[in-house]
Amino acid sequence: MALAKSILLAIAIGYVVIAAVIWLAQERMMFFSPRVASPPAAPPGWRIEPVAFRTRDGVTLAGVLLLPPRARPPLVIYYGGNAEEVTAYGPHVQEPYGESAVLLVNYRGYGASGGAPGEKALVADALDLFDWSAARADIDASRIALHGRSLGSGVAVAVAASRAARCVVLSTPFDSALEVAAKMYPWLPVAWLMRHPFDSVALAPKIRTPALVLIAEEDNVIPKRHSERLAAHWGGPIERRYYAGFGHNNLDLHPAYQAAIRDFLQRCG
Repeated sequence: MALAKSILLAIAIGYVVIAAVIWLAQERMMFFSPRVASPPAAPPGWRIEPVAFRTRDGVTLAGVLLLPPRARPPLVIYYGGNAEEVTAYGPHVQEPYGESAVLLVNYRGYGASGGAPGEKALVADALDLFDWSAARADIDASRIALHGRSLGSGVAVAVAASRAARCVVLSTPFDSALEVAAKMYPWLPVAWLMRHPFDSVALAPKIRTPALVLIAEEDNVIPKRHSERLAAHWGGPIERRYYAGFGHNNLDLHPAYQAAIRDFLQRCG
């Protein structure tokens, strides 16, 4: 009996220790914060404008605005995944976005941006960057589209719920980060531990903006049921594209991926 009690006590202590470690280290598990890998660049003939955006709490976010050779273009704001340094996509933005201008600003702690990432800060920053973009005379403020990938889908949904975007593209999105974590760690009290739930599915029903959801059939990071649940709760017109044989980290390599985004943006106007 004493041995059994000792074993149970050791298990309980181990469980509490694991939960405490996850509570303390969850930012490092969720945000991988890469630094700048190479100088930002733009497609040939485009203009690149460095962005140093000062947030309300004094943090400087760094990125670039890529402008095509046309007057007052529409704009795409891209929100990357949890390990992306977004300015690296500069030379390739014409492939998915056509002749739209593109804003690539790194999250707090990512690239050359200061501060530390967290859900509330990322969403607040994204809303302010949307407003900053809409106020520019060289951007068509009535035609701002949002594209969020993985973690960035949570940011894009939050912005779409509060701002008048013309359309939204969501690549490998989740219904909520909490739901994904709960399925991944069913033996932990995730709802108590998680500080950054990104509850997109709670916001989705009130969003009337047209959306395109791009789903990787072999996604083992955000299984497709999470993307499908978000799409099922979307309050506006919704399109789904499924890509067999592709997973979470290589979906953009599918031959039809870039064309699907470009076609959707064109149809959105």
